[in-house]
Amino acid sequence: MSSRPVLLVGISGPSSSGKTTLSRLLRDIFPSTFILHLDDFYLTDAEIPIKDGIQDWDCIDSLNLPDLRAALSHIKSHGQSPPSLVSKEDQNSVGEHGVEPAVIEELKHRVGELVQKTKWNVPIAIVDGFLLFSEDMADIRQLFDLRLFLRTSYETAKRRREARSGYVTLEGFWEDPPGYVDRIVWPNYIKDHAFLFDGGDVEGGLNERLCREIDIHGMPRDAEESMTKCLRWAIRVFEDSIEQASHVSNEHRHDIE
Repeated sequence: MSSRPVLLVGISGPSSSGKTTLSRLLRDIFPSTFILHLDDFYLTDAEIPIKDGIQDWDCIDSLNLPDLRAALSHIKSHGQSPPSLVSKEDQNSVGEHGVEPAVIEELKHRVGELVQKTKWNVPIAIVDGFLLFSEDMADIRQLFDLRLFLRTSYETAKRRREARSGYVTLEGFWEDPPGYVDRIVWPNYIKDHAFLFDGGDVEGGLNERLCREIDIHGMPRDAEESMTKCLRWAIRVFEDSIEQASHVSNEHRHDIE
């Protein structure tokens, strides 16, 4: 249906906003879909920068950006993940998503009909990560064909993050020290994402004009505490993108004929 090798999707937002959970649900619903995790591009444990006496895993300087750019370039050229990339993120646990099996089956059927109608045969690569849309990563942000931004409140992010047991790293295992969300996670989130919100208030409304300019789809507020609503919203965004791509492809084919 399309000459491009892949639909590259970025799913970003604050820590514990549901990025990985949503990505895995979408992978289960859309055919030929694979996931790349920003967390697979951390530097070695010893290279993680120190802030206020503790390691800061939630800043841009903790990431291996050259490797990330190379991986995304490979995906856009070949339509598949680099063969050498083995995900450690899939070793980390993800909480219960709360989406009823019947809803997932309903959405699978809906997507199946869409794929059949549009003859969609393009692989989908989903990249999930906490910094994909920051201004400091604007060159990476522009690589995505589709950008979904999740959101959550400080209280929810803190509760979910502190409920996690820890994270598998390149060289071991990391557990957040006491106060890590307040000292590191949330201040970094504000610094990197305030520009997306009206008045810089990350718990307020998104700046709709700016989001249109850089083509970011912001999750509705009522989906913050419901993965079912979040998933339905994401499916609609994907459907619109696929239908638009199908329309453009058909017009191009007619022009050639």
